[in-house]
Amino acid sequence: MDTKLNYISYSNQWLSDFSLHESNLTNKHIFEVTLETPQSFKAALKNALKGEENINEEERFVLPNGEIKWLKWKILPIENDVGKIDCVVIFLDDITIYKKEIELLHKAEEVARIGCWELDLKTSMVYWTKTTKDIHEVNEDFEPNLEDGINFYKKGIHRENITNLVSTAIAEGKSFDTELIIVTATGKEVWVCAKGEVEMLNGKAVKLVGTFQDIDERKKMQLAHEEITERLKITTETAQIGIWDYDLVNNELTWDKEMYRIFDVNENEFSGVFEAWSNTIHQDDKKRILIATQKAIEGTKDFDEEFRIKLNDGSLRYIKGLSKTIKDINGKPIKMTGANWDISELRSAELKLARSTKSFSETFEHSAIGMALVNPDLRWLKINKSLSYSLGYSESELLKMKATDITHPEDLTDSQLFKTKVFNGSNKNLHLQKRYFHKNGNIVHAIIGVTPVFDYDDKPSHAIVQFLDITKRIESQKKLESLVEVTKSQNESLTNFAHIVSHNLRSHSTNMTMLTKFLNEEEDEDERKNLNRMITSATESLSETIAHLNDVVQVKTGALEKLQSISVLNTINQITKSINGILEEHSAILKIDVSKTHFVSAVPAYLESIFLNILTNALKYRSAERTPVIEIKSRTKKDKVLITFTDNGQGIDLNRHGDKIFGMYKTFHKHKDAKGIGLFITKNQIESMNGTINIESVVDKGTTMFIELNQG
Repeated sequence: MDTKLNYISYSNQWLSDFSLHESNLTNKHIFEVTLETPQSFKAALKNALKGEENINEEERFVLPNGEIKWLKWKILPIENDVGKIDCVVIFLDDITIYKKEIELLHKAEEVARIGCWELDLKTSMVYWTKTTKDIHEVNEDFEPNLEDGINFYKKGIHRENITNLVSTAIAEGKSFDTELIIVTATGKEVWVCAKGEVEMLNGKAVKLVGTFQDIDERKKMQLAHEEITERLKITTETAQIGIWDYDLVNNELTWDKEMYRIFDVNENEFSGVFEAWSNTIHQDDKKRILIATQKAIEGTKDFDEEFRIKLNDGSLRYIKGLSKTIKDINGKPIKMTGANWDISELRSAELKLARSTKSFSETFEHSAIGMALVNPDLRWLKINKSLSYSLGYSESELLKMKATDITHPEDLTDSQLFKTKVFNGSNKNLHLQKRYFHKNGNIVHAIIGVTPVFDYDDKPSHAIVQFLDITKRIESQKKLESLVEVTKSQNESLTNFAHIVSHNLRSHSTNMTMLTKFLNEEEDEDERKNLNRMITSATESLSETIAHLNDVVQVKTGALEKLQSISVLNTINQITKSINGILEEHSAILKIDVSKTHFVSAVPAYLESIFLNILTNALKYRSAERTPVIEIKSRTKKDKVLITFTDNGQGIDLNRHGDKIFGMYKTFHKHKDAKGIGLFITKNQIESMNGTINIESVVDKGTTMFIELNQG
């Protein structure tokens, strides 16, 4: 533009984007042949004639017709040789489409709850979009850093996972896509999907960018669905119900493991098509079942049939089948899903009963399972001895009741369903599991089979009820589960016992070996007599230890019942007597400040093992720079006794080993006799007696063990 704002030159893009349908703009005034521009642009042009440069990255304005436009410009005044404004250069860009896309993106973020984030590895600056901040429930002026972002993740596995993912991304340039829980600024736990991509420069990560989505509702629904699915799986397996799916579009039939068992089919030999199932149906039932199946496929009637199948060995099974048909949005059936279960035993019983009409009365009375006749009002008409025995009522007492009078309240709906289906003629047979109340108040579990009997007018007059008492089976199952737990506990006890024997007897053996060595080397007769007395004392301690260990095998099956009131001081004296040889060898100084009145509730073998282990550890890991000093103290603490063992030995670096100090086979010094089992056994023994153990230690200063047990 010249100084009068007339065009001197322009680009083809300018002509295309900003002219008012003019083909030539030269020498024409900008505001006469140019599309509408905002007042701020016009003001910037006038200021440019005064020598002022103007840059505007974005300017929003509304056209007279209400349309919103966005412009971006740069205006540069150009001076001539004498310093006067000669012309103005304008760079103008219509960014309306770009801004609308950004607005749509922000709206999409808010609707989908998807935010963005960025981590600049050069500056360590972190940027969150508004939606990301909303998800974290922080203010818009919140300025996060990497540590803040990581700490929003729930402590534990979630925080560890995101830390590892971000570290791997930075170190290896590996992107990530994960679902984890954050704890928002208000303390609310929210499931989020965090995705990250890495920007590399010269083989190094320089920036991480990604998205952050609130998936809390979807994730919780997913987890709930998984839980329900798992419960259904357990239920169907327990009830021995087979589940199947039939893809009508692709003719693909999918069975679970129970279906293969019911149909006696090898999974590897099953083709997975409809014909593979239909070929198992008994010839006499096939036509009826295929018609019912076709109705289910067409979606006109759900499948609800009983049929026979022929197994590979020629035998028959009676099967109950139910299914539902699933349709697409256009109403076209696309899938069937259903269940089958083996009713052979029940059906066989019913068929045999039908064939034995003449001997029905005898069968009824002497049946091993409960049998009864009930009328349409569910009143007992006749009861056999087995049913009377299972329920605890006499026949005369039951005949005054309805079946619903002793039915568990939660099963009354099933009773009403039974009444409707059997006596309204919609079902010829019905099978269900119910609970009843025994006369003594106990619950009786039973599987019920019901067959209606019709009169001459083909109306149901009464029903034959078969009552299979499965109470003992359920109780046995519970007892079996309890026995498994007891066996597991006993195995753990035996393992612990083996470790105690190995650990404790090794200490006695070491002591006696040392005393024997002294005896062999000692020439002084008085000292030899003293050593013999010490060996005798150590032998007595060993015998007593073995006697105590005989009790340990059964501690886990009744540890709390075997607790005794034991003197802390007597036990310590007994232990120190058994290791006198070791104490003398190392010239150890033992300081005991334990009250005679302090008794603890403990298993004798456990308490002896605990004290012995801690004392021998203090000697084993003594400092070569000083005489070993071991202090033992006790004091009461409410209903507890706190016993402390303090030594001046090598100490343990708790910063390095604190989290595994009581671990099995964990050693912290290069001692040839270190097994890494002592403290593990000690901790388990103390906890089995409802006690606790803690440790304080400083390298090259010493260690203090804190043992807290219930007062005896």
